[in-house]
Amino acid sequence: MRLTPELQREKDRIEGYARDFGLDFYTTYFEMIPYDQLNEVAAYGGFPTRYPHWRHGMTYEGLLKQYVYGFSKIYELVINNDPCYAYLMEGNDFVSQKMVMAHVYGHCDFFKNNLTFSKTQRNMIDVMANHATRIRRYIDHYGRDKVERFVDACLSIENLIDPYLPFAGEPKREEPVKEDETTHIDVQKITAKDYMDRFINPPDVMESRRLKAIEEKKKKARFPEKRQQDVLLFLVNYAPLRKWQRDVLTIVRDEAYYFVPQAMTKIMNEGWASYWHSTIMTQKALTDNEVLDFANLHSGTMATPPGQINPYKLGLELYRDIEERWNKGRHGREWEACDDLERRERWDTGDMAGRAKVFQVRKLYDDIGFISEFFTEDFCRRNKLFTYAFNRSTGREEIASRDFKVVKEKLLESLTNVGQPFIYVEDGNFKNRGELLLTHQDFGTELDDRMMRDTMRNLQLVWNRPVNLETRINDRKALVSYDGKEFSETK
Repeated sequence: MRLTPELQREKDRIEGYARDFGLDFYTTYFEMIPYDQLNEVAAYGGFPTRYPHWRHGMTYEGLLKQYVYGFSKIYELVINNDPCYAYLMEGNDFVSQKMVMAHVYGHCDFFKNNLTFSKTQRNMIDVMANHATRIRRYIDHYGRDKVERFVDACLSIENLIDPYLPFAGEPKREEPVKEDETTHIDVQKITAKDYMDRFINPPDVMESRRLKAIEEKKKKARFPEKRQQDVLLFLVNYAPLRKWQRDVLTIVRDEAYYFVPQAMTKIMNEGWASYWHSTIMTQKALTDNEVLDFANLHSGTMATPPGQINPYKLGLELYRDIEERWNKGRHGREWEACDDLERRERWDTGDMAGRAKVFQVRKLYDDIGFISEFFTEDFCRRNKLFTYAFNRSTGREEIASRDFKVVKEKLLESLTNVGQPFIYVEDGNFKNRGELLLTHQDFGTELDDRMMRDTMRNLQLVWNRPVNLETRINDRKALVSYDGKEFSETK
């Protein structure tokens, strides 16, 4: 459904305000749809068309129940695409629609200009529709149950990718070398008469060279030569899959990489959109009789449940803090060296470089860099941030620490590798039997046992041979193996 004439006029005005403030975005189209259709689009990850799968239906049912029972509702959805498409919920009040449109333009600017999104496909609506067509074709040919079971397995391992691989470039395909090929090596001799051979080519030297050549070849025989974090790419290249299965796995991997930048910039992206909806609305778009309605909506967006981080709130406050610091010159060596609290409180160089700085930050950082660089001790103290933990003696979650370093470290830990464990392909020919060996690089956190076993089952289904995982269980190194029937554990 197209926008009403009144909303269309507001959309044009807000777009003009956004461009006047310096936002740069692709052409953006808005559609207004009822709540059930909006929930359907949200269940598809924000896209109007996706391949059929029960997970989308389950997500839709959950969103619908939350809306019907009043627990939550979706105000907007926007797609990283060129052009951008955004959806408004039919029935929302006029001020809500205005705020949402301002928020959307913030997102669209971020999608276009942030470096993390620079490698994403900009025609993803068409790509998703093509993916859906291909999987539907496989369902028609091979049967729904068979295809859906394989899609289930692929989706359960879609997080086993390397978030930074698009910037490093995909590794070249390698051809595995069989281990027995490394034991038969002839070392080239220097041509000599028979009676001079043992002097020109001493046996001990030749044997030393042969052993060295064997070691070098064994290193090259390692498969892959260097461990790979993109497990899905390794499976696409080397798993014994049928053509349709390899295509399905490629589809899942491509879509996973499309969504990765959004996970890597959740705080920055939502904070940037919130920064601009608050700026545009309060400085340009609001009328006098809309102020209270906007304040109510904005405060609801910024509300932070106990024990959680609200990316909208945290991102917005960090951008505002950066803007104020660079406006007043509260950065650099002189500022950092100042330990006079009164002087720091009065510090104002009049630089007024804050707006330029937030635009620069929006372009260059992801969440980890954003928090590492700009989450300061002053900011942590002002916003009363802390870590919490379960207290067994009281049976409650309680504040564990207000120490800045602890809070920052905990926050960065939750963002590292977009919150996923570090899993690497170590060997695709483990024990020279074609088994898959994975390693878990832990940083003091063990894997959830149930999720680990479920993941290994699905990896084995794709690899079609035994799967092994080196990890840590009860603070001891262990090798967990699954052969398709049962698990075994070696410590």
